[in-house]
Amino acid sequence: MTEWREVFRRVPRRLFAPSVVWADLGPGPWACVDREADPGRWEEVVELDQPVVIQFEDGEAEGEGLPTSSLSMPTMVAEFLDRLDPLPHDRVLEIGTGSGWTAAVLSSLPGVEVTSIEVDPGIAAEAARRLEAAGFRPRLVVGDGEGGWPQGAPYDRVHVMCAAPYVPYPWIEQTRPGGVIVLPYSPGFGCGTILRLEVLPDGTALGAFSGAADYMMLRAHRPARSRPSAWAAAGAPTRASETGFDPRVIRYAPISSDLVIAALVPGVVSAFFDDTEPTGEVTLWVLASEGPGGPWASVDYAPGRQAYDVEQGGDRSLWDEVQAAYFRWVGLGRPDISRFGLTVTPQRQKVWLDDPGNEL
Repeated sequence: MTEWREVFRRVPRRLFAPSVVWADLGPGPWACVDREADPGRWEEVVELDQPVVIQFEDGEAEGEGLPTSSLSMPTMVAEFLDRLDPLPHDRVLEIGTGSGWTAAVLSSLPGVEVTSIEVDPGIAAEAARRLEAAGFRPRLVVGDGEGGWPQGAPYDRVHVMCAAPYVPYPWIEQTRPGGVIVLPYSPGFGCGTILRLEVLPDGTALGAFSGAADYMMLRAHRPARSRPSAWAAAGAPTRASETGFDPRVIRYAPISSDLVIAALVPGVVSAFFDDTEPTGEVTLWVLASEGPGGPWASVDYAPGRQAYDVEQGGDRSLWDEVQAAYFRWVGLGRPDISRFGLTVTPQRQKVWLDDPGNEL
């Protein structure tokens, strides 16, 4: 197996960091670090084992709003590359060029041919410049990575650097039998997880989950970004009730519970909001991923309460569905994420426990 830390020493991340980056350096907003203003601090920050943001709001903002491109956390990159396990002379398709760093890392391996696709033209141009300066020349494509790049198929490996709510079938079609696809799988509820798939001769892909992976979503599949209250304001009839189930239990449960809830309660996203005052109050929102106007639910936790207020709107009772899915996971014995897998065919995608025949 490749020793990725040694590869990272040969292809340092700082070569692919712009002169201004943003990092999470403690309480408060993203910290802006400018190489020209403080070169020592910049060198320190880009060597940290954490993500470093290089773009906000698709280039429409600086230092605030939604982060839309980053240099990924080195230890997380190593985890994905371990599972990708490229062989010498493999043909690798990378979805999400970003800064260009991982394309360079893969290009540094013996004989590996890399095709990397990036949806943002500005980010792609900067990556091309940095790759050229560092002496690497992967094939770079500007386009929507959801469709892969059929002109370069078949690929031996597909390395996905952005989260996906499902596995786009073109990635499987463009991978040869026995090939491997590794991606951050993020179906909506809670945190995403690492997924490694192998492609079978019949065009099916089969694989297992392992560990948490919180990545930026494929641009075409970002969930609606309105404030949660916009769902409640959209006019759907509202139903009020109470629950004795503390919603914080879901927040802090293992990643495998998020996967089960996402599989059993499709088409939703979740968000937790803490009270800005130190009261301990927390609200869980469950929202239809298509945006305001769809079903929604909120559950308000407050210390000392015997029961917690629930509001639900629309044609689904999402809190009831989420609660039932969580207890389904409990009833299965609280299985670890490594016991779950996914099967992908042209028609459907199914999550299973322990065996592909044991579908959730």
